[in-house]
Amino acid sequence: MIGIFHGYTNLQEYNADVHPMLEFEHYRLLTPADIRGIRNTRGVIIGTARVNPGAAIEAPSDLLDPEKTERLRRIYHALRDLGVDALISIGGDDTLKTANFLYEYQRHHVPEADRIRVVHLPKTIDNDYRGIDFTFGFFTAVDVMAKELLNLRADCIATSSYFIVETMGRKAGWLSYGVAIAGEANMVLSSEDVCGDLAIDEKSTDPITGEETVVRRLSITALVDHIVDLMLEREKRDQFYGTVVLAEGLAELLPEQSVLGMPRDEHGHIRLSAFDLSRIVSDRVQTRYEERTGLRKKVRHIQLGYESRCSPPHAFDVMLASQLGIGAFRALVEEQLDGHMVSVRGQLDLQYVEFSTLINPQTLHTEVRYRNR
Repeated sequence: MIGIFHGYTNLQEYNADVHPMLEFEHYRLLTPADIRGIRNTRGVIIGTARVNPGAAIEAPSDLLDPEKTERLRRIYHALRDLGVDALISIGGDDTLKTANFLYEYQRHHVPEADRIRVVHLPKTIDNDYRGIDFTFGFFTAVDVMAKELLNLRADCIATSSYFIVETMGRKAGWLSYGVAIAGEANMVLSSEDVCGDLAIDEKSTDPITGEETVVRRLSITALVDHIVDLMLEREKRDQFYGTVVLAEGLAELLPEQSVLGMPRDEHGHIRLSAFDLSRIVSDRVQTRYEERTGLRKKVRHIQLGYESRCSPPHAFDVMLASQLGIGAFRALVEEQLDGHMVSVRGQLDLQYVEFSTLINPQTLHTEVRYRNR
């Protein structure tokens, strides 16, 4: 078993002469002693990264283009030269997308006898995967942030104030809703809730095709008034405090003008931690409350997320992750599978899901599992 440091970072730059894979610098052999007792430890012992080897691939036809698949070719040869015959990738939807790219690249360019088989384990605190009910990390993150939210709630009670709390959760509201329910928030909103009065239509032009479409956006004005309505309704019941949870992904639904120039990662996503939606909303809520009542109310803000990512794991997450790890071994050794994600159902019964059922065949992007409204 070889542990590759920092995901695909060094694999995608591989060159046998100029950028070889070096033991202890780019990878390490994992012995039983290395992994004994780590089931409940924090973090990722081989590191992680958000590099995107398939950034140039936007359609199935791109998989036939030598230039657009150059990084995938380097990854394949790096693993081959290390003597690897199967890859287990672990991560979120973008990591699954890359695993599928590598699988598809080999189907098009590598003889079957020489292929490196690929299986994937779903890991994200966002819990937005199709093909599995819960991803490991989700309950740990919910537990940690819910306890922090309860602390903030107690502070709000003592000071007759409000906290606008932003949680991770880029595309779906699983995390924000879990935190809000367990942390006794008074309101929670995620991207699935942008409808009705909260939604506005905005015209958008595709930079490549020039085609104009109408997209759904979040009205920040309506959101602010929605929160102030809550505050005023609670005051009728002599409740002068509260906490409101917002999923960070709401920022990506703001009008295009609001997010122009924001830094983005290698997958094209806005760096939401740099945007600070909670601060923007809390400032406007405080101003709007004063406009509507003539009174001042303290409304503070906080972003929760990174402190939960490397917390001691929840017992369920330990059990789930361990079972998925066993499933990866069985998928490769016993089932001889390739291009599959390991999943569980019911009482952690192992299942194996083909990549093709999780990936959009036109865009090659993973399909997000949204929270039901």
